[in-house]
Amino acid sequence: MKFKLAIISTIALLSEFCAASVTAADVFPNEKQIEFAATNGTKVAAYEGHYFVPENRNNPKSRTIRVNYVRFPATAKSHGAPIVYLAGGPGGSGISTAKSKRFELFMALREHGDVIALDQRGTGVSESAPPCVSSVTIGLTEVISKTEVDARYKQAAQECFTNWQAQGIDVYGYTSVQNALDIRDLRKHLNAEKVTLWGISYGSHLAMTALKYMPDEIEKVIIASAEGLDQTVKLPSETDAYFANVQGIINKQALKQQVPDLPKLMKRVHMKLAANPVNVTVSKRGGEPYTLLFQKHHMQMLASMMIADPNQYLAMLIQVYQDLDKGNYVLLQNILGRGIFAEEQIQFRLMSLAMDVASGISNERLARVRVEAMSSLLGEALNFPMPALALIDKKLDLGDDFRAPLKSNVPTLLLTGSLDGRTYPSEQIQSVTGLSKLTQVTVNNAGHNLYTVSPKVLELMHAFMKDEKITQTKIDLPEPNLMFAMGK
Repeated sequence: MKFKLAIISTIALLSEFCAASVTAADVFPNEKQIEFAATNGTKVAAYEGHYFVPENRNNPKSRTIRVNYVRFPATAKSHGAPIVYLAGGPGGSGISTAKSKRFELFMALREHGDVIALDQRGTGVSESAPPCVSSVTIGLTEVISKTEVDARYKQAAQECFTNWQAQGIDVYGYTSVQNALDIRDLRKHLNAEKVTLWGISYGSHLAMTALKYMPDEIEKVIIASAEGLDQTVKLPSETDAYFANVQGIINKQALKQQVPDLPKLMKRVHMKLAANPVNVTVSKRGGEPYTLLFQKHHMQMLASMMIADPNQYLAMLIQVYQDLDKGNYVLLQNILGRGIFAEEQIQFRLMSLAMDVASGISNERLARVRVEAMSSLLGEALNFPMPALALIDKKLDLGDDFRAPLKSNVPTLLLTGSLDGRTYPSEQIQSVTGLSKLTQVTVNNAGHNLYTVSPKVLELMHAFMKDEKITQTKIDLPEPNLMFAMGK
């Protein structure tokens, strides 16, 4: 708490400093000064700007689209390259991130340069294609196999691509390569020789793409929860390993008496749902109650949504499995009341859909995923609706040259959570083996969203930005207390 209060006090002083020190020479084209308001109530002087890029640089007739950002000016007279934040997803908004939990980080990093909250193409307030609601449906009480679910999502995605193209939108421009080249245009827009990239999850995937296609334009890279160029689709065996690690934590707590074998419990519940799906009455806030036929694939997808971090959602998930094993559906009903699985018509957003489809998966990795999914706890649910949508349009797929291992000598800091249930630690290590100037720090007991779990994370980021030698290889956090999180 003292760390947070100190940061907020510093922010207030920096805000006054920036408002007084900005000159006309500091303003770039299409920028205007604003008062940026964070969700915690803090307000700072900043610049709201935009620039224009080709929707598809591979199409000579491509239209231009607008990309928006918010720029927080550097607080030091002598500073380095602009620091560009790359949100995850794909589909996350950098501007929205700057307003929320990572606001203090955006402010703190201004010590090293202008910090840019970027809304990548097709996200946030940047120019975006309208969402597509397809004509393809999955009835809420329809008994349906995983194979048929995949088939319908594939049909819906193809329909949506056709609909967007009919509106004059070039869907082939929504790839990580085109997204990375937008960073080049941003660099030019800011009159900078190089930029520093700072991202998480898909943002790390985008940063790696930039390292591959424009390495000479990048000064440094800070990434967390890394997703390699052939890791859009995660390995089911890694998900199984994650649950084995969770069992290791359970074994140290009183919860062990109730859950002596979590994987066995999960399999048992899945088998019950496969044999006898359950009609669950869901009361969605602000809407009429509806009935959902809750099936095995629903449970697997729900689990995949709740394991990114070892917080209350993981504990809640364990409790759901315990309850379902006993025929108790009250907690499940409360969770489903948040609107999960409430829509019958399949719908997509272009950026989120196309980026994953374009990055795709190599044939070798796909074959491995298919084999592992047959016996793994969550099957392919963590990747849904991939890999079913891989190669639905071969022209969109970036190919194996894109997915080939990355090599780079750009200084890079990688932060990895040991309990990351989204981008698994061993895969993160593999994704950066070709980086010759890599500093990797493991945050023990942290999950996927680790930037704000400890003030030591920011300390490391500062040290890295100052080119200080980092000998620390880990940050230790307390083990998550799953019993406490469940209110036991």
